[in-house]
Amino acid sequence: MLMIKVFIDGSAGTTGLRIRERLSRRKEIELIALPEEKRKDPSARAEALNAAAVAFLCLPDAAAVEAVPLVTNPKTVVIDTSTAHRVAEGWVYGLPELTGQREKLKAATRIANPGCHATGFIALVAPLVAAGLVRPDARLSCFSLTGYSGGGKKMIAEYESPDRDPLYQAPRQYGLGQTHKHLPEMAKLCGLEHAPVFCPIVAPYYAGMEVTVPLTPKDTAASPDAIRAVYRAYYHGGLIRYAEPSEEGGFLSAGAFSGRDDLEVSVFGNEERILLISRFDNLGKGASGAAIQNMNIALGMEETEGLVM
Repeated sequence: MLMIKVFIDGSAGTTGLRIRERLSRRKEIELIALPEEKRKDPSARAEALNAAAVAFLCLPDAAAVEAVPLVTNPKTVVIDTSTAHRVAEGWVYGLPELTGQREKLKAATRIANPGCHATGFIALVAPLVAAGLVRPDARLSCFSLTGYSGGGKKMIAEYESPDRDPLYQAPRQYGLGQTHKHLPEMAKLCGLEHAPVFCPIVAPYYAGMEVTVPLTPKDTAASPDAIRAVYRAYYHGGLIRYAEPSEEGGFLSAGAFSGRDDLEVSVFGNEERILLISRFDNLGKGASGAAIQNMNIALGMEETEGLVM
């Protein structure tokens, strides 16, 4: 069997560790590993990056920008999981379920993995803008619940510390200045002229995400059933699917998709007040699961290979 060489630059972070864990189980993948003392050495990293068929950048934004010029092999597919290139020219946004995006990813060597909150918002809004049910100049709002694993190793340690701050026992809203790093991709990929008013909330559970976009008649003239029809027609294949409204005893858990790589969109409410809701794992379709899906597509493999549905 011809082995596919993969290098994870920044494999000590949460996303990198999850990608490594998933790929280590696949017999066709050979993971390139650097010794600890070489992990930050530019020449060693460059050699590994250029030896790989696929290189994942699981780095802070500035480090990801610095890493890209190290890749001189035209055949190496770079998948950047940071925010750095999500709206950059020459990079393909890694959400294959969007119309036309899968074909672009098949030929891409520079892929920007989507943000977790952004994935949930775009999955809900982009099909409606494309169908003309939401205007490009709409001023939407969005709130998003996430498990603390989305904050990386430092936040995980804070939440799991026996001496954690009592304030961590309740959900905490952040991004209060309305400059969250996911906003540019949320607007661009949906074709919106304005970024939404965005309220992300981290809660004291490990993983799982629930993104909600409320709509009123000022936002859309469409009924809940018309929106459901758009989702049914739009999502087929990939990791995103439409699901009929189904409450869990009058509740809807943000942790329902923890440990999985797929994403579910649903529509709740009535003609006057509609709730669009997506649920998924912030570490799955919101991070490492999406990155592996994009790798599979770029390599011409079954896109759900090695993923949990």
